[in-house]
Order: sequence, then structure tokens, then C-alpha cells
Amino acid sequence: MLITFNSVNFSYIGDPILEDINFTINEGERIGLIGENGAGKTTLLKLITGGLFPESGAVQKKNGATVGFLEQTGGLEADGTVYSEMLLAVQPQMSAVSRLAKLSEELSSADYGSAEYKQLSSRYESLEKYIAAHDCYNAEVRVKTVLGGMGFNGLYEQKVSTMSGGEKTRLKLARLLLEEPDLLILDEPTNHLDIKTLFWLEEYLAAFRGAVLVVSHDRYFLDRVTSRIFEIENNKLTSFPGNYSKYKILKAEKIALELKEYEKQQEERARLQDYVDRNIVRATTAKSALSRVNRLERMEILEKPYAPPAPPRFRFTFPVNTAELVLDINNLDLEAGGKTLFKGASLSLRRGRKLAVIGENGTGKSTLLKLIAGGGNLNCTLGRFVRLACYDQENANLNADNTVLAELWERHVTSSQTDVRARLARCGLSAEDMYKKVSELSGGERAKLALCVLEAEEGNVLLLDEPTNHLDLPARESLERALREFDGTLIFVSHDRYFITALADCVAEIEGGKLTFAECGYEAFRELKKEKSAEEERALAAARQEEYLKRRSESYRSKKERAAEAGLKARIKKIEADIAEKEGEEAEISNLLADPSVTADYRRVEELCARLEIIKKEQEELYKEYETLI
Repeated sequence: MLITFNSVNFSYIGDPILEDINFTINEGERIGLIGENGAGKTTLLKLITGGLFPESGAVQKKNGATVGFLEQTGGLEADGTVYSEMLLAVQPQMSAVSRLAKLSEELSSADYGSAEYKQLSSRYESLEKYIAAHDCYNAEVRVKTVLGGMGFNGLYEQKVSTMSGGEKTRLKLARLLLEEPDLLILDEPTNHLDIKTLFWLEEYLAAFRGAVLVVSHDRYFLDRVTSRIFEIENNKLTSFPGNYSKYKILKAEKIALELKEYEKQQEERARLQDYVDRNIVRATTAKSALSRVNRLERMEILEKPYAPPAPPRFRFTFPVNTAELVLDINNLDLEAGGKTLFKGASLSLRRGRKLAVIGENGTGKSTLLKLIAGGGNLNCTLGRFVRLACYDQENANLNADNTVLAELWERHVTSSQTDVRARLARCGLSAEDMYKKVSELSGGERAKLALCVLEAEEGNVLLLDEPTNHLDLPARESLERALREFDGTLIFVSHDRYFITALADCVAEIEGGKLTFAECGYEAFRELKKEKSAEEERALAAARQEEYLKRRSESYRSKKERAAEAGLKARIKKIEADIAEKEGEEAEISNLLADPSVTADYRRVEELCARLEIIKKEQEELYKEYETLI
């Protein structure tokens, strides 16, 4: 048990946020926390971390348990370089290795069997167990692995203070991964990560030893990372076993069962009440009527199942279709800020296709969409009758000083106020939102307004740049349904892999200064990439083998030289076998040192530790010789 909530309640200015919350987070669990925007997810996280305290109930944390918290807007603030700051996260492990070396020297100079020797041996054994448990010898390797996975290769010496907010957030996440807390809390970790980094993070979290609690709107991420879902709805928390896809099934079954039981009880109550009403005044049936009154009074009344607010309903239509060819890109070079993003790109997009533009951050996805929208480039032309409607991830096309109502109405002055209000309401904006200024809206509300504006433009070609950012899960699913039903052409940029998989029937990837176009869905595209990568690896291996054979034929001509080569191969083979033998013996000793029956025998432990040191020195010598031979 790491964290336990017992009947926790929390309210804000008299409004209940969380009511009677009960759950336990155990060691090593993988939990996804979901709920509508404003449901209380951030409040729950702050109650766990101690940033807030419950009004009633208790939050219990295991003694000594460490918690790492990545907030949505909480980047790493530091004065050092990327690499020096990450080394601080593994400083305890690196210090442990240094202390072990020092203890080894002290042990070698202490008198065997003396009190000092026994004390040093005990400390040595304890420290060695810590080093083995925390993989201390590979601390710097882990730093480089995490920095590489999070996209910081080549940036080791950059000052953290000079980085963007998104980069600092990624760096904070990298540091938390290296610190390996007992509970890692991630609040929307996917917001600042590209697809490549997301896949890496999922693999890393699969091997992470601590527990993970993640808030995310990325359904693909939730499916791959979590094995339990916490949902906050109507101030309550419900736990569902399984990942997000399993939660969807269980939630639907739960609602159906609760509604069935409620309706069954309502029918039973109505039937009993009808009998009472008809028979209570009759002398012959008054007794049986009273018995039904008692049954009604004893009946535990079921509450009507909570009906969550209806998600927004988007619908994209257009009056006139395009010609068959919608977009033609021919030998296009794309630059931005003096940097070449890609060269020689070509693709043709036909009417009705749904194109996903993917790639790492900074490769030029948004720049390409702006070029298409802006026109004027002879290498990137739009077909006849194209009517573009664009969604900008920053919602820069909205007037911050306008009210919500005015923002849409001013664009469609011939519409009645009733029609404008109805369209806004259908897109998820309430009556209370109508006279809010755009600048006062939350990220999710602003996104819904921008999508409503987009919908009203009636474009037959939609250009969408990260349309799911800031939308909660019901809104994402609603947008996904509307775009699947859209008969026009769709070109979109997204990091939401679930969204991409559901919509895209062709993919354009920007990578390594090139744009690759594939007329297939996202999953098929990934499989093609894997096959291509495997083929390239096989070709590289064959080229290396050919080069090796060529060098060998040129280098070894005489009988003596061929004998020397055979001897070298035999020696390499022998070293490899010796290394494998030493590693096997090392693993066997490590297992023995983890056995309580063995550790109870001090002399046996001492012998095993001494043998382990010898093995490590022998391994080091073998590795040195091996490196010189190969």
C-alpha cells in the first residue's frame, strides 16, 4: 500500500468537489485517472501530494514512500546544463558506487575478524545490496538513455534556463523518471511529446519499478500504460479494472445495470402504491394494503443513475464538392526561419481522403498546413472548387475581446441569434458561456468555440492542426465521429494516435528532411516502416559482412596469417565463453546474497562478497582483452 483515501471530502467555497472518496494505490500499479474538465482530477492529485488537505476523511501515505509529480505547467527550473541537472537525479546511486570503492580499500587494510572489520563488512554488504537493487553501476547509462528517449540528444550542454516551456516540461519528466519515485504522478504528460517520444515513454513505463498514476486524454496511451481506471464523475470516484478500452465496456454495462435496477424498483413502487391507493379504504383489503405500505417504507430507495452532461455534437457539412484532385504537391522544398525542413516532396490527394501529417516536433507539420492554407506556391496547388476551413491549435483566429456569442454571430450576421445560440450549445457551450469573453474561456471551451466556428464555415476541405488539444475524452470521441462522417477531404496534424488510427486513410510523415507519403492507414504505415527498417538493417549487416570478407581476403594471404586469424577467432570465442561463465556465476552469487538463509551466515556472505569482487575484476580484464581483439 502506497496511498489510501478513507472517506475523503473536499469542497471549494461551499461547492463540493469530491465526496466520500475511497481507494488504495498499491506498489507497482498502473492507474489512469479520467473525468470531464473541471471534475476534480487536479484536486485529487494535490490531495495525494499534500498540496491540499481534505475537509474530512484521511489520506494515508506509506512511511518513507516518495512521490514524483509532473504538473501540466510545471517545467524544470534550473541554472545548470541539461546533462548536469540529470546527473543530480542519480547522484545517490553514483555516490553509492564511490563509497563502495572506498569501503573496499578500508576493508583490505583492516585486521580480519576485528570489530572494525566486521563493522566495515556489514556496511559493505548493505551498500552492495543497495547498489544491486538500484542498478547503480549503470546510473550514467540510464541518464543518457532517458535523455535520448525524451529527445535531448545533442543538447547535453544547453542551459536549462534557455529552453522553451515545453522542453522544460519534458526535462522535468526525464528527471522524474531517473529519480524513480515509489509513485509517479503524471498530469497530461503527452501534451508536449511527439509520437516517437510517446512510444518510447510507454516502453519505459512498462519497465518502471514504481507505481504510476496518470491523467491523460490520450486513449492510446491509457490503453498501453494502465491496468486500472479511476473515473471522477458527479463528485464521486469509481474504480474499473483494466485499461481504457475495457473501462468503456464496463462503464456501459454498469450504467445499463443501474438503470435496469432503478426502473425495476420504480415499477415495483408504482405497483405497490397503486394497490394501496385502491384498497386502503376497504375494510376487507385494508390489512393487505397496510402490509404493502410497510414494504414501501422499508424499501431502500435507489437513486436515479447519474446522467453525465451530453458531449458536444459536431457536424461538418458543405454546399459544393471539390474537383477530384484536391491537392497536388510536386517537388516542394519547405523552409522556415532559415532552416530547410524537407526537400523534393511530392503527393497527390484525391477528394474524400483523410490525410494525417505526422513527424517529430519541429519537423514542419504546422508549417506545411500554413503553406497549403496560404496558397501562392507553384509547387503546392489546390484543385478547383476547394473551400478551405482551418483550425489553428493556438486558436489565434479568435478575437479575445469578443464574447462567445459575438465571435460566431459577427461571422454569420444573417443568422438569427437563436440559430447561433443553438449551434454554440450543440458544440458544448452553455447558456452561461454566451456572454463570457473569449479571453475568459478555459482551453477546452476555447477549443469548442474554434471548432464551432470551423463547422459554420462549411469548408469542403478541412485543415486541422492538433484539434484534440484541450478537449476531454467525450469531446474527442464526438469530434472523431463527426470527422469520420465528414464527406469532404481532411488534412490534419495530431499527436493523438487513437485519433489518427481512427481517421487516417493515408499518411504523410516528415522525417530526416524528407516527406514520405503512403496511401494506407496509420497502423499499416507503421508496419511498413518496421519492415523497411528491418530490410535496411539486413542490408547494412550484409554490407558489413561483405566489407569484412573483403578486408579479410586482402589482409590474410599467407598460411601463417591464416593460422593467426584462426587463433584470434578461437581466442575471441574462448573469451566470450569465459565472460558468459563469469556472468552466470555472478548472477548465482547475487541470488544467494538475496536469500535470507544465506545472509544469516556472516562468513558465507563474506566469502561470497570476496568471490564477487574477484569475478568483477576478472570480467573487467576479459572485457579489456575482448575490446582489443575485436
